[in-house]
Amino acid sequence: MDIFTQLIVSAISSGTPLLLAVLGGILIERSGVTQLGAEGLMLLGAVTSCLVFIQTGSLPLTLLCVLAVGGVLGVLHGFLCVTLHANQVVSGLAMTIFGAGLSAYLGKRVSGIPLPGAVPKLDLIWLESVPFVGKVFAHLDLFTWFSFMLVVVMHLFIHRISWGLLRAVGDNPATADVMGIPVIAIRYVCIIIGSMLIGLGGADLLLVYTPTWNEGMTSGRGWIAVALIIFARWNPVRALVCAYFFGVLDTLGFRVQLIGSHIPSYFLKMIPYIVTILVLIFLGWRNRNKPSGAPEALGVPYIREQRF
Repeated sequence: MDIFTQLIVSAISSGTPLLLAVLGGILIERSGVTQLGAEGLMLLGAVTSCLVFIQTGSLPLTLLCVLAVGGVLGVLHGFLCVTLHANQVVSGLAMTIFGAGLSAYLGKRVSGIPLPGAVPKLDLIWLESVPFVGKVFAHLDLFTWFSFMLVVVMHLFIHRISWGLLRAVGDNPATADVMGIPVIAIRYVCIIIGSMLIGLGGADLLLVYTPTWNEGMTSGRGWIAVALIIFARWNPVRALVCAYFFGVLDTLGFRVQLIGSHIPSYFLKMIPYIVTILVLIFLGWRNRNKPSGAPEALGVPYIREQRF
């Protein structure tokens, strides 16, 4: 494998956890609910997958537990924001702080312990003969293929299916309610499924990318996911490009260290985050007079029959 192909494969591995988190965040925010708890959800997904996989060695059971934890936290976030009309920013920040603290406590006894197995790869033998494409896509893991399919499904659901339920709920919930669309139910479903996907991103980070638990192992990826939702303008296809762009930057810094560069490693680790901030500044300046693409009712609690 040449250096460029290795870089692309490593970028996909690094970007997939972020892609799952961004897709989960897009699903939640498209329904009109702000999600700032991605960092905590990813950490809890990672530590849950580590604990269960080390104890049982069963990947299906591990994933089931990760989805259950994400679902429970999604229900909690939905209850606070949708039912009680609590401040969505505060609820998300509380989830991040709670997830960081609880994951650090639960992960103490498994810190540094290697996993007893690995996520299986989907070997597409017939694809190996295709130049470049075969080297990149012939032996990807199941998480990566699932994220690819999820991008397609979410894009069709948000932008191509004529029902328009999700976009209606996120843009104008009062009108959607008048038309008979169950606004509260759709928001709950989106929050729960989106939280599961974010937790799954944390599990992928541990099971595939870094197969040992370390406290704070997400290294701010949850916050990067929040930024990339804006960067992608709440579009799943753009989210794929953004996530793997971050993956390329993350992998590039690691590769530079391997070739014996004298640039301090701490600076190299900062590159993906610095570039993400600079890109957001550039896009914000360029699109300052254009619509942001965000759902119009994002962050606004919906109270039925309330007059504005």
